[in-house]
Amino acid sequence: MKLYRKILALGLTAAMLGLTACGSSGADATSAAESESDTEAAEETSEEAADGQTYNIGICQLIQHPALDQATQGFKDAVTEGLGEENVNFDEQNANGDAATATTICTNFVAEDVDLILANATASIQAAAAATGDIPILGTSITDYGVALDIADFDGTVGGNISGTSDCAPLEEQASMMEDIFPDAQTIGILYCSAEPNSKFQADTVQAKLEADGKTVKIYTFSDSNDLASVTSEACDNVDALYIPTDNTAASYTETINNIALPAKTPIFAGEEGIMAGCGVATLSISYYNIGYVTGQMAVEILKDGADISTMSIRYDDAPVKKYNPAICEELGLTMPEDYEAYEAE
Repeated sequence: MKLYRKILALGLTAAMLGLTACGSSGADATSAAESESDTEAAEETSEEAADGQTYNIGICQLIQHPALDQATQGFKDAVTEGLGEENVNFDEQNANGDAATATTICTNFVAEDVDLILANATASIQAAAAATGDIPILGTSITDYGVALDIADFDGTVGGNISGTSDCAPLEEQASMMEDIFPDAQTIGILYCSAEPNSKFQADTVQAKLEADGKTVKIYTFSDSNDLASVTSEACDNVDALYIPTDNTAASYTETINNIALPAKTPIFAGEEGIMAGCGVATLSISYYNIGYVTGQMAVEILKDGADISTMSIRYDDAPVKKYNPAICEELGLTMPEDYEAYEAE
């Protein structure tokens, strides 16, 4: 009997051990399945993260005024549309018109290892170019890249890590339009900031065209806002009309210019819409929002599509618009040709 009980006990023990083994095998299978599921989920999350990469873009804008503001806004709109607003961080910095500050801003962008730099205006792209030869740099609101970057025989492509858009309007056409609007003006002054090389480039082109047409041209340059009023006063005392190119300093102080030119009854033809809105009679102007937007599209091509910036040519707004300032025209008793569009403040 004892022997029977012993055998029975051994049998029950073996059976229990067998059941325990079967239970362990099932748990291991469940654990393996859960582990595989977790791995697949992690891989999917990783793929989603790769698709939704976050891009850090530094924006160095030389100074705040409507034209440059519009270019920056156009850039940001195109980038967020192309990459997704949630995937882009903009570090937007303003140099307040100071080239040294622009240099500091761009140096900090390089230290932060941003994915791309937008350089808005000439001094900004000069600072960015000096700061890095590796991070992609896109410029905007720059009239001539050859002049800005001291490139001899510039052929339309900067090369290296730089490209962008130009704000250059048809300068000779601007000169011709000014002659059409002010047919009695024999002496025309050109007013710009001597610290801006692209302003000089525009002034030289317009001067050559006006002088070829038999006009007398006088050049008036100011170094900064401190001597702007005195130089503007001198110009208004000695010319029949003024031309102001796309000049950042002038664009920031149009009220100062207008407070002198309007009482003196000196009409101004402006190189861009922002200056015209503040102190000018008319303009043949590109859209700064549009060139900013095109620059943003270029950024998407580089960051998302892998485009080679070294082969990207400078792009332009090829549809400038004739506009006039109704308020100033009324003050001066001027009637604009029918093909000019009245400026309306936004």
